[in-house]
Amino acid sequence: MPHLEIADGESLYFEHTAPSDPAGKTFVFVNALTGSYTMWEASIAPALREAGHGTLVYNFRGQAESRTAPTTKPTPTQIVDDLDRLCAEVRPARPVLVGLSIGGLFAAQAYARGLRADGIVLINTLRKPTERLEWINTAMAHGVAAGGFRLIMELNLPMLVNPDQLAKMRADVQTGAPYAPIDPADGGYRLMVESVATDWNFPWETLDIPAQIMVGLHDRVFYVADDVEELAARIPTTSRVVFPDAGHLIPIERPGAFTEALLDFAKTV
Repeated sequence: MPHLEIADGESLYFEHTAPSDPAGKTFVFVNALTGSYTMWEASIAPALREAGHGTLVYNFRGQAESRTAPTTKPTPTQIVDDLDRLCAEVRPARPVLVGLSIGGLFAAQAYARGLRADGIVLINTLRKPTERLEWINTAMAHGVAAGGFRLIMELNLPMLVNPDQLAKMRADVQTGAPYAPIDPADGGYRLMVESVATDWNFPWETLDIPAQIMVGLHDRVFYVADDVEELAARIPTTSRVVFPDAGHLIPIERPGAFTEALLDFAKTV
């Protein structure tokens, strides 16, 4: 399995395929905190490759298959550093950054620090650093510590995804098994704890590449319409795709429509 070695016991799992079309882009997918490269590889990345584009998927240190020491803090700065490091190693052709949730912010921060990209897709990313956002992020970390990821999924999914997706996920989430505190060394938990320090006050007006803003209207946790409008207006060049039948997890909820939106965006950059 391909790993980018960073230090002893520290590496990023990744999969890279170059574009088969000379004009193709390379979609560089940046996960959410609880995500995995497998979400993109289920159907989205294969469809993009079939259309002649390239793909680069990977997992953060702390996520499955990437390696990290129990004492390493997977801070937001480290995540952005790792994205820079991976792209410097792989050198994806004509990259388009695609970030889900906080992954979109990490992609924007990497670009602001000099990572080359032809465009960026922000999926339910735009939000303001408010007391409400800090409360949500802190409470989620506390919930995982007390009862594991299944507890916060059961509590939050009705406010995060569309009803059809909720029905599909019920059997896996509402198992009836007792909740248990998570191991403090768990990589996903450590990512969530460190993410509380994320700086959401990003200078969006400096994002001088084409940006596609995707929002799912069933996201009733992170989507604040007025905030999205205000922040999107600060980005010089944007297009908008609204998913009335999806929530926070658009790539999982509506993968076909999501892929079509990426293909359309690639034609404009």
